[in-house]
Amino acid sequence: MSQNGYTLSLLTTPVTGRPMGLTFRVTGPDQRPVTAYKVEHDKKMHFIVVSRDLTSFQHVHPELAADGTWKTRLTLPAPGAYRAFADFVPEGGEKLTLGADLQAAGDYQPQPLPHVSRTATVGDYTVNLAGNLVPGQSSKLTLTVSKNGKPVTDLQPYLGAYGHLVALRAGDLAYLHVHPEESEQAGPEITFYAEAPSVGNYRLFLDFQHDDQVRTASFTVPATLADGHAPSATHDHGH
Repeated sequence: MSQNGYTLSLLTTPVTGRPMGLTFRVTGPDQRPVTAYKVEHDKKMHFIVVSRDLTSFQHVHPELAADGTWKTRLTLPAPGAYRAFADFVPEGGEKLTLGADLQAAGDYQPQPLPHVSRTATVGDYTVNLAGNLVPGQSSKLTLTVSKNGKPVTDLQPYLGAYGHLVALRAGDLAYLHVHPEESEQAGPEITFYAEAPSVGNYRLFLDFQHDDQVRTASFTVPATLADGHAPSATHDHGH
């Protein structure tokens, strides 16, 4: 919630199943709301809300009022615990990602983490993932988008690139640093570099835009050793 003197404060009590106005602010080291932000990936603020079981993901772009209050609308699909992330660069400061918890009242039924998969389907679209997350280093991940079995070569720019990738560690929802590779090609491949801090499972959420609509493809991916093996207590490097 706090880093480098900056703190994220949610000002709304969430509800489930219907659209709600969510307000929040970021206070700076002087304890005052931050009102000046740099633009990164086309926006001053990227606001992401995920369910704690990592089955629900929303990426919204709030509006900033002059007093430093951000406002957005979103719908929490079901009761339970959610984590909000504010990803931003304060004017004169370093890039930050701050988190805060949202609790939506009701009968909470946690879902298991979706199975590990290198293919995601979103409507008529299929996205395939190539590359491995390797703990402790920057890993190249390539996502290939097709529609009805044909490669998509006319992706539309979204947030300054042809895709936006968010990666979260299952369990504690650590937010990974991910950046896109510069490319003039509008698909079918979108390449990112991601840094996984540890072994374990991660959830990847790719936002991409085609035919004027943003879609989200999601994957569960294990961080493996550089040779592609998942580490285990019995793994013997000598043989």
